[in-house]
Amino acid sequence: MTNKKQVIAPFIILFLGIGAYVLFSSMKRPPEEKEEFDKTPIVAVETIRIAPMTLQVNSYGVVKPKYETELVAQVSGQIVELSDAFVRGGLVKKGELLARIDPNDYSAALISAQATMASAQASLETEQAHSKVAEREWSRISSRAPSELSLRKPQLAQELARVKAAQAAVLIAERNIERTEIRAPYDAMIEKRNIGLGSFVGVGSQVGKLLGTNIAEVRLPVADNQLKYLRNLGKDATVLLSGSFAGQELEWHATIIRDEGVVDTNSRMSYLVAQITDPYKLEPNKNTEISPLRFGSYVTASILGIELANATTVPRHLIVKNRIAILDSDSKLHYADINIIRQEGADVIINEGFKEGDRLITSALDYPVEGMKLALPDSDSHAEPEEIVEDPQIIASSEN
Repeated sequence: MTNKKQVIAPFIILFLGIGAYVLFSSMKRPPEEKEEFDKTPIVAVETIRIAPMTLQVNSYGVVKPKYETELVAQVSGQIVELSDAFVRGGLVKKGELLARIDPNDYSAALISAQATMASAQASLETEQAHSKVAEREWSRISSRAPSELSLRKPQLAQELARVKAAQAAVLIAERNIERTEIRAPYDAMIEKRNIGLGSFVGVGSQVGKLLGTNIAEVRLPVADNQLKYLRNLGKDATVLLSGSFAGQELEWHATIIRDEGVVDTNSRMSYLVAQITDPYKLEPNKNTEISPLRFGSYVTASILGIELANATTVPRHLIVKNRIAILDSDSKLHYADINIIRQEGADVIINEGFKEGDRLITSALDYPVEGMKLALPDSDSHAEPEEIVEDPQIIASSEN
């Protein structure tokens, strides 16, 4: 009896184990298959826009008058009259009287010169009469040709020379009287005045300084490698000047009128000269809405250069070996060879190797290969797979 139990017991345990295994196996649910996820690289793109573009060369300078004059006294004397406009910052017109030197001594010198000239003319007329008389007398007493001395020609020439010297003295006296009046040679602004009413000036004494208000100039330094972006090396180019005055940013238009023709030995820069007409807006019928451009102002300049029919700007870091990455119509990577015209800070200007509407790849690629498949962030094939939530009891059962 004992032997039968010992023989049957293992079989019973085995059958019970098999039954339990079958029971638990039937309760276990097979794992759900996960949806396959597309691992195509996602890139960010930016649409290329093509448009005409005018290149600009930037520079700077200080506004100065084209003409400036140091006024000096041409005669000596006391200042007896000063114009109210003859003060620092005063505006004067061409020919306007600025100061007057005492003309009395020069008026007296003129009268003396005129008297001397009148005397010389009387002596000349007398000598001419004597010459005619001598010629008639000689014709009565002799048939031979008379000598110049017989006709008193040397005396006549001497009197004629005295008349010319007297005329020159009158002209000098008249000119000295004119020089007692110090007048503006052109429309100008007074930069400084060195005289006062009652002060004495000598010949060559500095009276003041004028700045011409008709034309202003700005010397603009330009590096040699920037001249190639200007038409005709900048000649007749339009310039946009900008600066600040009274807390406002202002802008003026100018024109390049000349190249100074030399390279500065210190800075190695070439200098272009921009000209502004009527910088103080003093001429009538001018646009008064534009603020005056004052002498001494510091301005920045943008010189308009060559024009490109089709060009665009691309961030410099997107260019590798003169190529840019483009997402083509088949959503594949394509490298386009480009022509770089110019670098401007963090950007470059290009005009070849692309067309309107091309999609420029702006994001980085880990292992870029020409022709590789790419995708955009909003592509449906790149939706994240749904998260699978499993029953904890099933997990526990399967682990057992």
